[in-house]
Amino acid sequence: MQYYLIVALQAFCIYLIYKNKHEYYWFFIVIFLPVLGSLIYLIIKVYNRRGADKIQEEFATIINPAKKITDLESKLEFSETFQNKVNLADAYLEIDNYNNAILHYEAAINEGFQNDLHVIKQLIKTFSYLENYIKVDIYAEKIKNKFEFKASHSQLLYGLALEKLNRVAEAEEQLHQIDIPNANYKERLAYAKFLLRNDKKEEALELLREIQKESKYMVKANQIKFSSTNQEVTSLLEEF
Repeated sequence: MQYYLIVALQAFCIYLIYKNKHEYYWFFIVIFLPVLGSLIYLIIKVYNRRGADKIQEEFATIINPAKKITDLESKLEFSETFQNKVNLADAYLEIDNYNNAILHYEAAINEGFQNDLHVIKQLIKTFSYLENYIKVDIYAEKIKNKFEFKASHSQLLYGLALEKLNRVAEAEEQLHQIDIPNANYKERLAYAKFLLRNDKKEEALELLREIQKESKYMVKANQIKFSSTNQEVTSLLEEF
């Protein structure tokens, strides 16, 4: 029984580190020091910021994911606020329930929040998962001139949607904007693949070489984080 509790605690901390994008070294602390490392992480990174009630809530969510949905549905039933609708939609998206996520996101923005950045980005992501590229285009148009949209993952999804809609020139215009040195490694790899698909091999080769060169100077945490991306870049370069 004690073993399973330790494993559950460790899994819970790893989930929080990933979800909250905390420093990568916490993964190693929790993995190699399961009990002590987990307790140190909870005290330093979680307890002091959110309190014991929040920890208990997060832990309950991992053990029983449906409980989070049920609790948020109850909150929404009690008070149909914009934020309650968005929170429930986010929870549905976390468990890949795309249709219900869309239902609540659209209900939220239809009440005077038509250009809410978070919700529009979430709708772009959700419709991309569903391969509904027309909807991706519609929602991206609402925020594509905002500063926060530039060089974001949402812009990548928009560019890829435009390609699917056979608007290749527009797609390249969007995807070119995510090509920022020493950043956006996954997105830039996707851009390189786009260039290959559209017979622009020289541009793709140049971009892949840039990413590979940058990977040699990544800090250790980023080398681990983007290891699969770097491996794929190397594999593509070997094909030339």
